[in-house]
Amino acid sequence: MTRPKPIAVSLGDPAGVGPELIAEAWLRLESERLPPFFVTGGASVLTAAAARRAIAVPVIRIEHEAEAHEAFSSGLPVLGHDDAEYRPGEPDESGARLAIASLTRAAALTVEGAASAVVTGPIAKSHLARYGFTQPGQTEFVADASGTPREDAVMMLAGPSLRTVPLTVHAALADVPGLLSIALIVRRVRIVAASLMRDFGLVQPRIAVTGLNPHAGEDGRMGWEERDVIGPALALLRDEGLAVTGPHPADALFAAHERGGYDVAVCMYHDQALIPIKTLDFDQGVNVTLGLPIVRTSPDHGTAFGIAGSGKASAGATIAALRMAGQCSEHRAKR
Repeated sequence: MTRPKPIAVSLGDPAGVGPELIAEAWLRLESERLPPFFVTGGASVLTAAAARRAIAVPVIRIEHEAEAHEAFSSGLPVLGHDDAEYRPGEPDESGARLAIASLTRAAALTVEGAASAVVTGPIAKSHLARYGFTQPGQTEFVADASGTPREDAVMMLAGPSLRTVPLTVHAALADVPGLLSIALIVRRVRIVAASLMRDFGLVQPRIAVTGLNPHAGEDGRMGWEERDVIGPALALLRDEGLAVTGPHPADALFAAHERGGYDVAVCMYHDQALIPIKTLDFDQGVNVTLGLPIVRTSPDHGTAFGIAGSGKASAGATIAALRMAGQCSEHRAKR
């Protein structure tokens, strides 16, 4: 059997917690049974971040991604010479440019097939935008890099307790009702179902869909979206043979006794999906982009500039993102 390709990891903003958490993840590669990975750029940043965290992590520069497997057992492989000064909590231009270069190379290597997946470190989008980062976020960046229409790149948050998908993401709450449509719901749920089969090995994913309004509209007394948009969309999906239920009242769907009845909850807006996952699985939450020709995951947290370099940040979500990227890649290889 051919050996699976290593995972490409982008550094994230070097002023954030990304570098120290990547270093911590490598230190725990055996106890966490992590697949081989390499980082695109930032060798001196990673060395300094590990030292600041008081952990011994040898950084090994590699000239080609194929060298990552051999280097991985001895140290943290870093590909390329892009670098910056490590200044935790102090984002600057050189760090932003390193973050963009690292993301660009990691995504390109994965699209080319040189890496089995890409795991993206956290960035501050508004900061990077000052230096040429034009996409709304890393999800859109990876979608563009892989030739995927942005509307087909679906964000799923996954943890040990729950998986959720927000149908609308970075939109004002007042705009959400106008953004919902039968076509949107049908298209996104199809992508979710296909991705759970391909990347997670589920034969027939059970998909629970929330309502938009309190009590899922209560037959039109608290809103019409469930009756006129969500309900008809789910009927179409069920006619296609998908195991879809709803619309469910969101206030009860995430209770412990309900979560065993579905594999993913598709929600109408950002906070409806992210509040439960961050409440239940904050330190192990993974952002997975569904609908791409490549595997992309990311820890479900931001740069945390305020605690960068303090040693307080948990590496749990970074470790979970690496593990999930490896598992999704394995499922794809078996199909």
